[in-house]
Amino acid sequence: MKKSILILVLIGMTLTLAACAAGPNQLRNTPDEDGEVAGFWLGIWHGLISPITFVVSLFSKAVYVFEVHNNGGWYTFGFLLGASMTFGGSGGGAASRRKRRD
Repeated sequence: MKKSILILVLIGMTLTLAACAAGPNQLRNTPDEDGEVAGFWLGIWHGLISPITFVVSLFSKAVYVFEVHNNGGWYTFGFLLGASMTFGGSGGGAASRRKRRD
């Protein structure tokens, strides 16, 4: 009985993770309405403002967190770099923590 429940849970988790997999971006390297393609620097900016953009995107259908008209890897790298700056992903806080002596 426990084994069948474990198998069902594993199948459910696998299906959930597969549903979250990213698909291809059909609009990569195509200009937007203004004729521009987002690159590295715009990716950093979008990453920095991602928390605010996420909240706004919940209430507006015209605002997206990630620009689909981008140049590919460099935009994605800039976005992740900006998001890590926003969320403090450098690990500096953990490195500066003092160890207590007993």
